[in-house]
Amino acid sequence: MKAIVYRDNGGPDVLQLVERDLPAPGPGEVRVRVAVSGVNPTDWQARSGAAGPTRFPEVTPHLDGAGVIDAVGAGVERSRIGQRVWLFLAAAGRPTGTAAEFTVVPAEQAVPLPDQAGFDVGAALGVPALTAHRALTVAEDGPRRLRPGALDGRVVLAAGGAGAVGHAVIQLARWAGATVISTVSGPEKARLATAAGAHHVVNYRAGDPAAEIRAIAPDGVDIVAEVALGANLALDLAVLRTRGTISTYANDGGRPVELNVVQHMVLNARLQFLVLYTAGPRARAAAAEDVAAAVRDGALPVGEEHGLPLVRFPLERTADAHRAVERGVVGKVLVDVTA
Repeated sequence: MKAIVYRDNGGPDVLQLVERDLPAPGPGEVRVRVAVSGVNPTDWQARSGAAGPTRFPEVTPHLDGAGVIDAVGAGVERSRIGQRVWLFLAAAGRPTGTAAEFTVVPAEQAVPLPDQAGFDVGAALGVPALTAHRALTVAEDGPRRLRPGALDGRVVLAAGGAGAVGHAVIQLARWAGATVISTVSGPEKARLATAAGAHHVVNYRAGDPAAEIRAIAPDGVDIVAEVALGANLALDLAVLRTRGTISTYANDGGRPVELNVVQHMVLNARLQFLVLYTAGPRARAAAAEDVAAAVRDGALPVGEEHGLPLVRFPLERTADAHRAVERGVVGKVLVDVTA
């Protein structure tokens, strides 16, 4: 089979297209013929060494993807063979991700993909959708699970709604019944956030964004899903309701975070840091179940008309796919692996 590998950390040029033997699933595992592989910032960070040195002699990258189960290991029902699935955290703690014609994952990390959902949808779920679910389910007064109606009466602020996680936050929050506000940096990203389903879009670079958000939500925002905490914390606190939650999954731009302790105390604010790797198996399993339900309801479409442009590369150009993600291309980067 064809696979992308790297043996040492470094730039995109360390990625090589090679031929490898077909892997066999072990107990509790499934083998998936990968159709589409999704690329996330964490993939290039792992490759570059920004997330620490590689732990394996050879690594096939990428956490997310979609395809069809073609073999199962002991303990897995054979009826799963032929099942369309989406994959998450495929390369987490393992050397074999989805940038290959076949990959092997624990059976619970291959989630059934409804027939009406294409492989592009499946490959775009994983890290963005599960992160968005976590961001929306950590509030002290909020739900621990998402379903239609779970966020009725709540206001969610999706910072950076044109990004992959922000896009998923908008879609999941709207599916769960929230009023969704998104902050963006300009008209083009405003168009994408609106297409994703945001009820209100605010340009944080123009006018008085805090006043605009407070005009929409006079009592304040219940949950902020934050992508750039250092840059946006002052705005978040200006619009957060008492006992509200700021769920931060990144700090784009790298600006240092300075906390006004008294302001947080007076608000009884919750500042929740999150990453999927250490969220725990129970939280990840719940997120996968709820995201799967949203997919069945048609709530997580992708494509420019749905607010998430798709940027595609063939398997042999995976290095270019990584370059696109590193430079911050707008949309979801996908690698087409097999027909």
